[in-house]
Amino acid sequence: MNRRIVVVFSILLLLVISGIPALAQDEFVFGVVLVGPQNDRGWSQAHFEGGKFVEENLENSRMLVFESLNPADAPETTLMDVVTEMVDEGAQLIFTTSDAFEEDTDPVAEAFPDVTFINVSGDNALTGEAPPNVGNVMGQMEWGKEIAGCAAGLATQTGHIGYLGPLINAETRRLASSAFLGARYCWENFRDGDPADLQFDVTWIGFWFNIPGVTLDPTEETNTFFDNGADVVISGIDTTEAIVVAGQRASEGEDIFAVPYDFTGACDEAPEICLGVPFFNWGPAYLDIAQRVIDGTWEQAWEWVGPDWDDLNNLSTTGIGFIFGDGLDEEQSTQLGEFIDLLSEVANSPDTPNTFNAPDAPEGLDIVAPNAFALWEGPLAKQDGTPLAEEGELVPVLDVWYLDQLLEGMNGVSN
Repeated sequence: MNRRIVVVFSILLLLVISGIPALAQDEFVFGVVLVGPQNDRGWSQAHFEGGKFVEENLENSRMLVFESLNPADAPETTLMDVVTEMVDEGAQLIFTTSDAFEEDTDPVAEAFPDVTFINVSGDNALTGEAPPNVGNVMGQMEWGKEIAGCAAGLATQTGHIGYLGPLINAETRRLASSAFLGARYCWENFRDGDPADLQFDVTWIGFWFNIPGVTLDPTEETNTFFDNGADVVISGIDTTEAIVVAGQRASEGEDIFAVPYDFTGACDEAPEICLGVPFFNWGPAYLDIAQRVIDGTWEQAWEWVGPDWDDLNNLSTTGIGFIFGDGLDEEQSTQLGEFIDLLSEVANSPDTPNTFNAPDAPEGLDIVAPNAFALWEGPLAKQDGTPLAEEGELVPVLDVWYLDQLLEGMNGVSN
């Protein structure tokens, strides 16, 4: 009897021991590679918070983070170095969260074919250049920038708005242009202003955030906007210089405002002069992708995810949102709400034609994209006068995505 008990106990012990690796394997590890610090109050923090959302909502998940992968902060470190470490730690899914990583993501992914990679803001999956284990995701920030521009158009007293841009590419051109369209619409339709009297200036600093000795200084450029007569500055960079400068100058008595970018808490830097913040909310998309990877149902996709128009700032559902700032008065807040309703109507109307057309996309690619964007309609021309859309026509959404110039009426270089 004792021998039988010992044998049974030994078998149970072996089963328990052999089960330990299986339990460890159940952990889902994913990596997030940031171009800036995880607490930048902007782009990189929004991605970090997206990863935390996954950890909070996906049982037994663990995030690995590498922050500030850029030439200034980590000049000797490559994406391959970072990914190799993450894979060695068990990462099954890795988000490379910048267009700065787009070129390197594909060859790195080829070296790890059993790992899923998501490059944020890129389109190599759409063009067919990416290997099969690479997908893309981006938020439809065009809506958020239109709202930001409207807020600026409602608040400006000088009719002069500055846009603090990062580097110049198709993404930054279309987002600056979306802000211009929102500003022009609300200046004309709520303020009864002449569009020709609205001055919209764009300055590009050269990267997503300040790199001393490499980029223009965003603090200096924001001051230049205000010194030259702008009374609202909209930020398009990853960090908070625009609202910090506006807050400092407002505290000295200037009647000026700012619209920061990227992160839900960006207005906290100077709430009294903040008109609002368009923000990315990566958590729901990240969680959905992670769950598909776990389930074995992930397939290569190009996902341009939109807002939850039923609840714009619901952090469990929306892809982008807009938080109203304390700098808006009651009338401006009401008008901005009416403008958002107009955007929602266009986004959700069955009468809005589907302008998305990607005939060269890989067969079977899973695509998420808007049908069209409000305000991107004719008559509309590029900065050099080239027509984008004739009267009554909508600009196809991929023409917005690949915008190669700023729009007519904007001041600033396009290339």
